Amino acid sequence: MITHEEQKVKQMERLGVRGSENKIPAKRVNIVSLKMVREKSFLYAERAVRSPEDGYRLFKQFLGELDREYFVVMCLDTKNQPTAINICHIGSLNASIVHPREVMKAAILSNAASILLCHNHPSGQSDESREDVEVTKRLVEAGKVIGIDVIDHLVIGDGEFVSLKEKGYI
Repeated sequence: MITHEEQKVKQMERLGVRGSENKIPAKRVNIVSLKMVREKSFLYAERAVRSPEDGYRLFKQFLGELDREYFVVMCLDTKNQPTAINICHIGSLNASIVHPREVMKAAILSNAASILLCHNHPSGQSDESREDVEVTKRLVEAGKVIGIDVIDHLVIGDGEFVSLKEKGYI
């Protein structure tokens, strides 16, 4: 009969840990899988996003009226057809902290060829801020590294929007 201690030693030897001088147990590594889960969907009659106005209409349909700043990424296939929309961050009344890894995670998981970014200004003003421009530039650079184009960043206010691509920031 094998004792508990002998079983432990055999297990550690199988894992490549040898000798009694090595008392640190092996690190357990989880094996995981990642997948996106559809929460809901809606119909988009235009099928493809061909202009900032198309993106604005789709985001407006998705976002509605909000009292907080939402940063959203729309993932597009090679024909600029939306495949997924993901809320990357919900901010406060006047700010949203956006990390490239959160934006690009949604794009990678949905096999996006490109992405369209959007966030709302609850104040109703659609003018871009310095922070909006800086975040956009960081996301464009991150997209270049992994091969996902950022085609535009829309800032939505009350019934209007600003395209950072049209303003020359992308």
